[in-house]
Amino acid sequence: MNNRQNTTEVILVGAGIMSATLGTLLKKLEPDWHITMFEKLDKAGKESSNEWNNAGTGHAALCELNYTTEKQDGSMDISKAVEINEQFQVSKQFWSHLVDGNVIRNPQEFIQPLPHMSFVHGEDNVKFLEKRFEALSNHPLFQEMEFSDDPERIKEWIPLIMEGRAPEEYIAATKVASGTDVNFGALTRKLFDNLENQNNVDIHYNHSVDDIKRMENGSWEVKVHNFEDDMLEYHTANFVFIGAGGGALPLLQKTEIPESKHIGGFPISGEFLVCSNPEVVDQHHVKVYGKEPVGTPPMTVPHIDRRYIQGKKTLLFGPFAGFSPKFLKTGSYMDLLGSIKPNNVITMLAAGAKNIPLTKYLVQQLMLSKEQRIEALRDFVPNAKSEDWDLVVAGQRVQVIKDTEADGKGTVQFGTEVIHSKDGSMAALLGASPGASTSVSIMLDAIKKCFPQYLKEWEPKIKEMIPSYGESLAENPELLHAVYASSSLTLGLVDKKNEK
Repeated sequence: MNNRQNTTEVILVGAGIMSATLGTLLKKLEPDWHITMFEKLDKAGKESSNEWNNAGTGHAALCELNYTTEKQDGSMDISKAVEINEQFQVSKQFWSHLVDGNVIRNPQEFIQPLPHMSFVHGEDNVKFLEKRFEALSNHPLFQEMEFSDDPERIKEWIPLIMEGRAPEEYIAATKVASGTDVNFGALTRKLFDNLENQNNVDIHYNHSVDDIKRMENGSWEVKVHNFEDDMLEYHTANFVFIGAGGGALPLLQKTEIPESKHIGGFPISGEFLVCSNPEVVDQHHVKVYGKEPVGTPPMTVPHIDRRYIQGKKTLLFGPFAGFSPKFLKTGSYMDLLGSIKPNNVITMLAAGAKNIPLTKYLVQQLMLSKEQRIEALRDFVPNAKSEDWDLVVAGQRVQVIKDTEADGKGTVQFGTEVIHSKDGSMAALLGASPGASTSVSIMLDAIKKCFPQYLKEWEPKIKEMIPSYGESLAENPELLHAVYASSSLTLGLVDKKNEK
């Protein structure tokens, strides 16, 4: 096996939505920079970003009940929902800018309009939903939201879910017509197709990053196995971003930066039931989220979604959680064990002790038969028939485990987090949902932390791409309506004939 040496300015590890977004942003800001990307699979968007490995929800907190929480005084905390909605508006603005500039084309291939709904049953859940609606519908970002506890009205919205339901059941629903279904796999591939055609950009598939270490001069050396030529390569760069999904944690640990210490990962696998029967699919034209079972993590929130994948209309229900020690769908059963280091073993042991109920729940989920999964589906679709639904394995999610002041050692984090070195030369993205939907905000935040010396120069360019950059849409309704209307029109989410 021969060696090859190369130097570049930026190295991106992993061909998912995060690397695609960061690469596209940096190329817009610094066209002359040399960017090199490595992906161990044979094309972009095959792991966490793949359309079959996630639910494709354009997460804007329109239907996800876990983004609003009830405070001790009974009031509703909507701050997380507002934050996520604003971040999704930032993503839409950036995607719209790329479509306007012909950087990516045919937006309908990656984003479609699809109403978002929340649906609950039981007196306590109905009260929660009504309180949530009252808090959100008064906010500029959520003014479109409708609420109903009238079964006939709800049946107009979701006939498939209401058919066969007991008339005395206590139910309620909210609906936002302007939700979206996003094919993040298609978007990722479009972004990388564009990057591949840019000067000073090298995209390498079938290349696995085996090691990352700091050089004496402060730059980073990345050891890469080129599977195509069966060759070891050494690439150096001033900045490295690890956007390798579940594979990011082991690579971050190899950097040995102080910020990589006392952090672990908790892998959670997922499965969905998928229906392609047109008679069933054509009865459901929304994404509907329920409330997660008591004592389970946020990613277990049950939902049934209309999907648009490769030109086909399907329904997807889940997720059914499970446990696998793999950090990636294509990973190794040794991933979890290999991630335990002397500096994080106490953190990991504390997480294990704190999360015995969660682990038990995941194992129980893993043991469910298909018929038991169909029974869970019937909570949503009472008349569901087993023969109409097939089981598909979704992507792996690795939740961050770290020590926090609020919750002590070994706390499992449900969300997305960028870890970066003090000097900003190294960054890694860890965690899961709502990641892809908020990818532009996350990568802008990474740029802010890792390239502070360029911000003053770059801000006008960023503002051109994202008109709301640096401003709060929640506090500026006029700007909100302007950017919302513009991006929705460009992305084909509204009918041009209906626009005033």
